[in-house]
Amino acid sequence: MGLIILLVVGGILGWLASIVMRTDAQQGIFLNIVVGIVGALLGGFLLAPLIGGGSITNGISAGTLIVSFLGALILLAIVNLVRRGAVR
Repeated sequence: MGLIILLVVGGILGWLASIVMRTDAQQGIFLNIVVGIVGALLGGFLLAPLIGGGSITNGISAGTLIVSFLGALILLAIVNLVRRGAVR
């Protein structure tokens, strides 16, 4: 059950991050899920010790959602830098 919740929450967070970064038209639902999950893990491992909160794998709370969303934004910014050479 935890994996299904991680996929759904990761997909939603990836979709929201892609809307904020204006890359939603270039990505499909599968890439939104991947970006959300990888961003959530990235945020959980890198941002959580710095700003507090926890990883989304430990449970869902407001702090973990914010950290995961920020991780997805950072991941999309890195992808945009590699693709285009500039962040939108």
